[in-house]
Amino acid sequence: MSIASHRSGDLLRLSSLFVRTLREDPADAEVASHRLLVRAGYIRRAAPGVYSWLPLGLRVLAKIEAVVREEMDAIGAQEVHFPALLPREPYEATGRWNEYGPNLFRLKDRKDADYLLAPTHEEMFTLLVKDLYSSYKDLPLALYQIQTKYRDEARPRAGLIRGREFIMKDAYSFDLDDEGLATAYEKQRGAYRRIFDRLGLDYVIVAATSGAMGGSRSEEFLSPSPIGEDTFVRSGGGYAANVEAVSTPVPDPVPFDDAPTAHVEDTPDTPTIETLVAFANAHHPRPDRAWTAADTLKNVVLAATHPGGRRELVVVGVPGDREVDVKRLEAAMAPAEVEPASEADFAAHPELVKGYIGPGVLGPQGKQVTDVESGEVRSAVRYLLDPRVVSGTRWITGADEAGRHVFDLVAGRDFSGDGTVEAAEVRAGDPAPDGSGPLELARGIEIGHIFQLGRKYAESLDLKVLDPNGKQAVVTMGSYGIGVTRVLAALAEANHDDRGLAWPAKVAPAHVHVVATGKNAEVFEAADELASRLVAEGVEVIYDDRPKVSPGVKFADAELFGVPLVVVVGRGLADGVVEVRPRVGDARQVAVDDAVAEVTRQVEELLA
Repeated sequence: MSIASHRSGDLLRLSSLFVRTLREDPADAEVASHRLLVRAGYIRRAAPGVYSWLPLGLRVLAKIEAVVREEMDAIGAQEVHFPALLPREPYEATGRWNEYGPNLFRLKDRKDADYLLAPTHEEMFTLLVKDLYSSYKDLPLALYQIQTKYRDEARPRAGLIRGREFIMKDAYSFDLDDEGLATAYEKQRGAYRRIFDRLGLDYVIVAATSGAMGGSRSEEFLSPSPIGEDTFVRSGGGYAANVEAVSTPVPDPVPFDDAPTAHVEDTPDTPTIETLVAFANAHHPRPDRAWTAADTLKNVVLAATHPGGRRELVVVGVPGDREVDVKRLEAAMAPAEVEPASEADFAAHPELVKGYIGPGVLGPQGKQVTDVESGEVRSAVRYLLDPRVVSGTRWITGADEAGRHVFDLVAGRDFSGDGTVEAAEVRAGDPAPDGSGPLELARGIEIGHIFQLGRKYAESLDLKVLDPNGKQAVVTMGSYGIGVTRVLAALAEANHDDRGLAWPAKVAPAHVHVVATGKNAEVFEAADELASRLVAEGVEVIYDDRPKVSPGVKFADAELFGVPLVVVVGRGLADGVVEVRPRVGDARQVAVDDAVAEVTRQVEELLA
């Protein structure tokens, strides 16, 4: 990118710029991006998970949005803008008024009508297209917006990474058939790659679950970071997935014709897997090898709260050497929310003996009840099994009595579940589902998510067009989101040191930070002239023209702001030089007469 064609850049004088820096970290700051964005005067906390944007922060945000708009426009997507305050009815039609549960901000107007603050806008996009288009000739179509969203996070954290108010780019494609959807999806996917490449942000594309959004294909764009909330896996052979989307390679069934009959044994004081394994090896040794935790079947009791408030107990059976990953289970059970069972849950089900729970009182083996709403007969306590618990596998597990376990309990012969579920933790070294090698685990910040939605929302809201044969056809849709404020936070996480931020030039609030040091009027005159000449060349400049501020404070602020190039006009002026300091790199002296040309050249290189 060249700046030579720009008529002028911007000049921000610190003496009048609306900013105040902080020397101490905010008390609630947990991660570097949160800490530094507040200290550098980019954002200010207004409420938990809600932030005000100051001039420097808005400049960075605008540059990110500009890149997003350019790439969306380049693939033919057209920008629209919806309100954030929306009526209840469209969300009721798709079921999401209830599915969102407590994460939805709900409110009433003076006439007692229900409204919400939009967490996302699928319904509104769908209704807009329904209102204006009616023929296959109007398709394909892609629309997008950059808009503020709201989610009532129970625990907002990490500044902009998980807030209650955030800015998002959401785009939607509308096609007549699945082939058109696949083409639209690849266009958006390519645009996302170009956006993050241009922003200088490292990212990994991983397979993901569709969750409450629905659809046939879903991928996340994650920025690798140790503070990321998403765990993902990858193999040396190219497999990559969010941990919630990893599928377990299912073992082959095991013949059990010669399996011994299951037998219950006294196992006093063995409420944990560790104590059970130790007791089994001491009192019931195997002839071939020692018992391990993998030979035990651990039954974990959880509670799922469904939209509308219905609460049910779910027991997940996993090999005893694994823990249940609640996020994986929640993804599998979306839109239900999952948490550990409470004391009240256990009190309502006295058949569940803590530490000794077995399949005998669970699922098909346990009590059956008739569902009030559907009339269907179902298990009083739903029992879901890990995919490794295949027919013929033998287990030690609880006998549903304190101090007793059952040995040689065979899956498919002695017990079964109501279904299988991907809920066990994924560990480094596990085999990749596609056979491409062992998995390694990493963490990342979700910065983008794309879905092939299919016809879920179009069917709910009756979005149809006439096809080439004159028949009504349900439109198929894709959904494509970028967390704009999250991208800004991810860039801050990836570009900082212990002194402050260190923005890539393409998103920095300015290209150059000119610092006038000392009290000599000639220094300030020279710095002012240098800043003005750089602006005339199209360079964006922050000029620290504060006359009564010490050089130490000015340098500390410059490092905190994170502008790519710092030009110091000070004592070297007497020798005809200024100092050019890259925010990351070595400083060097440049002749005053050459400074404008040299700094402009360096800025152009940084923007290339």
